Amino acid sequence: MRANFNYIKLIFLLIVVVFLYAFSAHRNTARIVGEPQVKFKGGENLYIAAQTVSKLLIQNYKGVKNTSKEALDLNKLETALNSNEMIKSAEVYLSVNGVLTAEVEQKKPIARVLAKTSYYIDDQGSYMPLSSYHSARVPLVTGKIDRNNLNNIYKIAQKVNTDVFLKKNVIQIHQTKNNDLFLQLRGYDFTVQLGGLNNLEKKINNLKAFYKKGLKDNILNDYKTVNLKFDSQVVCTKA
Repeated sequence: MRANFNYIKLIFLLIVVVFLYAFSAHRNTARIVGEPQVKFKGGENLYIAAQTVSKLLIQNYKGVKNTSKEALDLNKLETALNSNEMIKSAEVYLSVNGVLTAEVEQKKPIARVLAKTSYYIDDQGSYMPLSSYHSARVPLVTGKIDRNNLNNIYKIAQKVNTDVFLKKNVIQIHQTKNNDLFLQLRGYDFTVQLGGLNNLEKKINNLKAFYKKGLKDNILNDYKTVNLKFDSQVVCTKA
């Protein structure tokens, strides 16, 4: 009789556990999503506001704040955020208590193209619109620039962005219709003629050597052009 009682008690406890689990699952599914939370990964300068990200979430799910957890399609929301030209990547997830969170990584601009409608080039070589929230301190790009073919400009802009000397000194990149490249350095009037991207590392090393020597001798202001197109020498034109 004792064994039967224990058996009945075990079945009763099992039924209670199943009921509580089902009840909890039902309540969790029916829980209404609250105000979206936006977190930005890395970087203190915001090119897109948290309110804009929230608006994108709400627009793509017709009122996220009043939607049940079960009805949300997180992949759809991530796709909507990733399609924004300011956003590099986004991850959207829900907590157990119904908080919808979007973790956003912004694009990082490395150059600003001056055109009828100006824009940035990001560190992946992609188009990035200007922001009304923050203006990046990056080199200006002028000349013949095709927005659909940024590869040439991206390569030199990326080199400027990753080289300590260039990042400190280069303020402008100019490209001709023949894809010849020119650089303008901070504080000096002379123009640096790179030509093409061939032997770029050697050309940059020649520029650094010339700059160091010219700075030491206080003669950098004496020049109008510094031509790096030749492999073994730097050809300068006096102002």
